[in-house]
Amino acid sequence: MYDGDRSPIYDILCQTESGEKIIVEMQNREHPNFKERMLYYAAEALTRQGERGTEWAYDIKAVYLIAFTNFLISGYDGELRIDVRLKTDDGRLFTDRLRMICLQMPCFEKQVDDCNSQFERWIYVLKNMETLNRMPWAAKNSVFQRLAEIAEVSAMTREERAKYDSALKRYRDTLNSLQGAEAKGLAEGMAKGIAKGRAEGRAEVARRMKQRGMTAEEIADITGLTAEEIQGL
Repeated sequence: MYDGDRSPIYDILCQTESGEKIIVEMQNREHPNFKERMLYYAAEALTRQGERGTEWAYDIKAVYLIAFTNFLISGYDGELRIDVRLKTDDGRLFTDRLRMICLQMPCFEKQVDDCNSQFERWIYVLKNMETLNRMPWAAKNSVFQRLAEIAEVSAMTREERAKYDSALKRYRDTLNSLQGAEAKGLAEGMAKGIAKGRAEGRAEVARRMKQRGMTAEEIADITGLTAEEIQGL
């Protein structure tokens, strides 16, 4: 990754046997342009399927983007699921090659005993993964048993752990770069503010000294201001 690179970093990118792409994004903090980000990520996965040459006939495979957000998207308060497809104005499906689904986790308030469907159980598990002492329904469903097994990093194989560590390192490097740039900007801003404050403070001192009748040479010697600066006060 280089400065200015806009290549997306997916949380999870899967491919079915038929070549369809499934992108899973987990967003914990609110993002001002998250809808545009979803569209950009999905569009990237579509355009990267392009092939060189004249024989390719735009035979792109479908891209599905599933986003889990820990915040509410503006205009969709109270909606757990936002389903986006490309349709014409009269409601007809234009193409099935792109679909985006956003699941707003704050809208899901059911407790473990209130979950009646597999969908609700999956959402409950994902929302409460960090606080669960045991995986609910694990004894009833082999899918949840498998989820309980792979939830712990220690259960990964050597190859899985290597991929996990590599992805985690890339994420942390990106995060550190962003934090470094933010810290640098903050430091520069503070330095400029301090310098400006000092200059204004010296000017105020020089102004008072001038009002008391001190000569320009005396003021310059004490404050470090030039004769032109003192004259302009």
